[in-house]
Amino acid sequence: MNLQPFLIGDVWIEVLDGNDTARDIFDRHYSRYRYADGRKPTLFVGPGEKLLLLTSDAGALLAWRKRHRFDGQIGVNCAIFRREEGELASGLLKAAMSTVWARWPGERLFTFVDPREVVPTMRASRPTWGHCFYQAGWRFAGLTKKRLHILDCRPEYLNRNTGTLAAGSLS
Repeated sequence: MNLQPFLIGDVWIEVLDGNDTARDIFDRHYSRYRYADGRKPTLFVGPGEKLLLLTSDAGALLAWRKRHRFDGQIGVNCAIFRREEGELASGLLKAAMSTVWARWPGERLFTFVDPREVVPTMRASRPTWGHCFYQAGWRFAGLTKKRLHILDCRPEYLNRNTGTLAAGSLS
């Protein structure tokens, strides 16, 4: 792993798309697309406005993208979330959501979880894919044509004073 020990401070540090440490973590994410010819483009987050966050200990990576989409999803997409070590994933996600809403106030946040690739967490004897997102206040918002789970979060789902789930926000 390519560590950058000088990254100290808050939980998340904003880095540029193409950052070597971020790429190392991204290369281990299940959704990483691998080109048949072996090329590795310098930039890996994709098109649109983007916010790439790395924890100060280089244990987690989050990539957010805001762009026009052709699948009908509106808002800011959590394109990558990979936690390898450090704090609880839900706590990291909550801290990142504050950063995202500071950049794009009031926007809907959404992500896709592939139940074929993600190990479910059992909760109340039922499998839950993307459990850390639910713990951070996200909701199930449907399925894509490829059967990916769509999860989303809006500022009104959270209690403004505590950053916790608002009453009645669980689906």
